Amino acid sequence: MELTSAAAGLLRRLRAAHGPLMFHQSGGCCDGSAPMCYPAGEFRTGASDVLLAELRVTGVGEPVPFWMSRSQYERWSHTRLVVDVVDGRGSGFSLEAPEGVRFLIRSFMA
Repeated sequence: MELTSAAAGLLRRLRAAHGPLMFHQSGGCCDGSAPMCYPAGEFRTGASDVLLAELRVTGVGEPVPFWMSRSQYERWSHTRLVVDVVDGRGSGFSLEAPEGVRFLIRSFMA
């Protein structure tokens, strides 16, 4: 799993404002298939989730865990995943929402 420079920059700003962070991406409808950024520990993961990566971001003291629902992971396990950020409105529950941008996953055949 990789990060674009835009995603890394946004994570640095969010970390400064909110403390340690985490991602979760479910396989649900609506914004459920978009990565959601939360303060670390604010989203409960369970047996139906897979820890895909602990993202290292220059300027952030701790890794940012990236969790995905097992069902979503099974569909994307054969791809290379890149966390990116684009202009637009995402979910109001994800920390970047007030910034006018949203995280998204770009997938490429591995």
